[in-house]
Amino acid sequence: MSGLAWLFGDNIDTDALAPGLYMKGSMAELAKHCLEAVEPRFAADVRPGDIVLGGRNFGMGSSREQAVMALHELGVHAVLAESFAGIFYRNALNLGLLAMVCPTARQVAPGAALRLDARAAILEELATGRRHACEALPPHLLDMIEAGGLLPHLEQRLRGGKPAEVRP
Repeated sequence: MSGLAWLFGDNIDTDALAPGLYMKGSMAELAKHCLEAVEPRFAADVRPGDIVLGGRNFGMGSSREQAVMALHELGVHAVLAESFAGIFYRNALNLGLLAMVCPTARQVAPGAALRLDARAAILEELATGRRHACEALPPHLLDMIEAGGLLPHLEQRLRGGKPAEVRP
């Protein structure tokens, strides 16, 4: 998948991703305010396929799933960060948003054109050819994300889709 880089720092919290003031409205309305406290033009300018890059502890704060849902609503393809808050990370995977640890995520220039190969766990800057190694996700989690998240993945399996991987 290819998209542009949106670069953020450490400790991006769920209140910035899904501001509480807009939680009672629709997801479309909430998404219009995603990250406005950090980058006011983000929600208006982000395009489907773009990639959010962050520092340490991305998604800290409350357990609100809407933080992930707002990014998904805006068409963000993936979030790559040096580290994630545990609840945000699990919510992202469960809701079908690709989240990967990438130690060099903040070395990418804002606005850079990127290509992400999630299965190979490689992020490439298209202009320079520079490659960033990410921590690979297990194939069963990538399958779950491709299915749209945990519930769609389980529904697919129950309908006779791809069988679950058997683990010891």
